[in-house]
Amino acid sequence: MVTKKKVKKNPKIKEPVKIRFKKLANGNQSIYLDYYHDGKREYDFLKLYILPEHTPADKASNQHALSLANSIKAKRIVALQNESHGFKTKASKKVNLCLFIQRVAEEQLAKTGNRQSMYHSLLSLIRHITTYKGDSITFAQVDEDYLKGFISYLKTATNKAVKNNPPIISQNTQNKLYNKLCYILSIAEREGVIFNNPANKIATADKPKAKEGEREYLTVNELKQLIRTDCKNPQLKHAYLFCSLTGIRFSDAKIIKWADIRSDNAGEAELQFRMKKTGRLMYLPVSKEALKWLPDQNDAKDEDLVYSLPRNDHANDILKQWVKDAKIKKKITFHCSRHTAATLNLSLGVPLEVVSKLLGHTKISTTQIYAKIVSEARREAVDKQNGILDL
Repeated sequence: MVTKKKVKKNPKIKEPVKIRFKKLANGNQSIYLDYYHDGKREYDFLKLYILPEHTPADKASNQHALSLANSIKAKRIVALQNESHGFKTKASKKVNLCLFIQRVAEEQLAKTGNRQSMYHSLLSLIRHITTYKGDSITFAQVDEDYLKGFISYLKTATNKAVKNNPPIISQNTQNKLYNKLCYILSIAEREGVIFNNPANKIATADKPKAKEGEREYLTVNELKQLIRTDCKNPQLKHAYLFCSLTGIRFSDAKIIKWADIRSDNAGEAELQFRMKKTGRLMYLPVSKEALKWLPDQNDAKDEDLVYSLPRNDHANDILKQWVKDAKIKKKITFHCSRHTAATLNLSLGVPLEVVSKLLGHTKISTTQIYAKIVSEARREAVDKQNGILDL
């Protein structure tokens, strides 16, 4: 009697690349890929995170992160298979680093037009890379040691724009240049110029750190001064005050539509939008105080913009004069409205975790900077009592 060999139903296929999760101290989970390459186990951290799901926005953000992770995973599987079948060569690694940066810089300039900060930052990166190891370096030579050497170089690099006795570049400039190089490497990895990004192997402790800058903000009394003061652009005045109460960025205020302002389940006003900077979907409660600074909708359609605002640089010029007219002696930009919203909420006793959610921060450590500011302000206020009861 011949026995039939049992056939397994739906045999499990072993995936060459797996998505893994690492729990972080702040409660988030970092998404990374786990796979073998050239006989070695590789871990590729994607800088994507799973957040604890407290709101619909958290759930939507997690779905977006997983979708991106699966897309990257699929591309990595194809790349591994191509390499194993001889389709991938190492010729792409012969691409010149400086010429690649130049190409990216020109593409950025074409995209942004008058906003040339990224373009000039990348040109500055080329100058420092050339000083460090020359302009003939290829991606094949850019490894972990190359990056560690570049970090050491930055500590003593000087500002080439100053001819006589050029000073050593600032800590923030070191951080900026290193991050721009990491940005270039991420593009090279995405385009298949390199297979593994060497920047992923650099320990956080070894990377150039940015010096914590001052976060200027307005007090309640200063906001009242602005309200009482005329502004050259009334739309900008209303938008700035709205942002100071909600914490949304200028880039988001510029693109929100009437359809984005809706009622939640309790019938209260809510702003639903996708943050331009992070792509994260936000469901932001809007106070009645903030609603006062929305323009009248009148005949505007749901798909129309709420505010008609100028470019960021022009907006800041108008804002500067408005602040000056209000007799406020602070260097205020539109982004300071976000700082104002953070410090205002913390001063009113809103818990740190809630303020973090309202601002859309992925790390609570970012919000803690504002908590420190509020704490210092309270200390200064209390210290003003010193000596007032002396006889």
